[in-house]
Amino acid sequence: MTEKLIDRLPAPEIAGVVIPWFTPRDRPGPDRLSETAGLVEALGCELGFIRPDHVRQVNSSFLLSGGLLDRMAEDIEQTNATLAVIDASLTPVQQRNLEKRLGVKVIDRTGLILEIFGLRARTKEGRLQVELARLLYERSRLVRTWTHLERQRGGGGFLSGPGESQLEADRRMLDDKIVRLRRDLDDVKRTREVQRQGRRRSGKPVVALVGYTNSGKSTLFNRLTGSDVFAKDMPFATLDPTIRRLDLPTLGEAALIDTVGFITDLPTHLIDSFQATLEESLQADLLIHVRDRASASDMEQAEDVALVLERLEKESGLPLPPMIEAWNKMDALAPERAESLTGLAAITDDPPAAAVSALTGEGVDALLALIEKSLLRGRTEISLTLGPADGKARAWLHQNGEVLTETQREDGQTDLTLRLSTERLGQFRGEFPEQAAGVSIL
Repeated sequence: MTEKLIDRLPAPEIAGVVIPWFTPRDRPGPDRLSETAGLVEALGCELGFIRPDHVRQVNSSFLLSGGLLDRMAEDIEQTNATLAVIDASLTPVQQRNLEKRLGVKVIDRTGLILEIFGLRARTKEGRLQVELARLLYERSRLVRTWTHLERQRGGGGFLSGPGESQLEADRRMLDDKIVRLRRDLDDVKRTREVQRQGRRRSGKPVVALVGYTNSGKSTLFNRLTGSDVFAKDMPFATLDPTIRRLDLPTLGEAALIDTVGFITDLPTHLIDSFQATLEESLQADLLIHVRDRASASDMEQAEDVALVLERLEKESGLPLPPMIEAWNKMDALAPERAESLTGLAAITDDPPAAAVSALTGEGVDALLALIEKSLLRGRTEISLTLGPADGKARAWLHQNGEVLTETQREDGQTDLTLRLSTERLGQFRGEFPEQAAGVSIL
């Protein structure tokens, strides 16, 4: 019986992949080929073929020129591919024309990443964000690309284009769905803000991991927190954000957030849709940029991460928190190279860095020490005495600082020692000048 059920399982799709490049600077290297192959694998497809193609002259109808298109059609037929992936951005017309010419489904880089996100979303929030990204992508491609539009004629005049009435109906339907999804995600945003306020009231610092996809964030997250978050050597192994307890050597308990990885040409729709999730990183006390130092494209990947963070900072209006770097995958380097980078990390200060191997645990103690040092760098330890009538100031300090000791005197006054960020200390002095006059810096 088991054998019969297995026989009925559908065969995986076979994907043929072309990575177009236009100038010598764009020419994809081995890392880009490996990354795209990983994306195809993450989608659950078998790789029929993958190659870079130099497009000397862009064909507005197909993107690829005639000879390249003929070669791709032959390869798809020879490998029995059922999916064609163009690892670039296609216009709706180009996508439609390629499907007609190749006789298989065609997706571009944005479509490929959206498909992977659709497979990976596990939580309700993740599914909402992926669905919104998909609808925004579809709406941007409503340019007479659907075959059913050709059967209808819009408007009353003879100059009206085919399908205009149906086009408007489809656009209106998508707009309604987008409005509902945005409303649902606003609820998620409010819930996240309540949770953040709870963490702030506890006074526990919040640390967030960011980095290029497949840089080892989830493996490092598991190593630091003792968790078992899904971690695999493939792009976008993590999609839904995860928060776990992180124990620091002297500061004690903190919260560590694992976030979705970034990637070259991360689709705009995804950044827009995942803003509620990505803002978790911007509201942390410290960012850890996890870098794959074994990758030949490490510098380019770091630049891509910086670009996404800059865009999030601009669009959300939230300032970037202080950042340190975890130089990961030391175990994958030659011993001399690993030793050299470890020494360099120890003296690097812009930003500070620690060389680690999330896989073996090497350098994790140094990273924890750096996390603690960076958190303390932005905090000031103070002491002050509050009277019975200073309840509002006391509540503010509990909500915005980390209260270390609190001693009640017999005369009703309270002695406190606590840590406050420089920004919060300034706010306290502005809101409670009378009580702040008695602050002593320890």
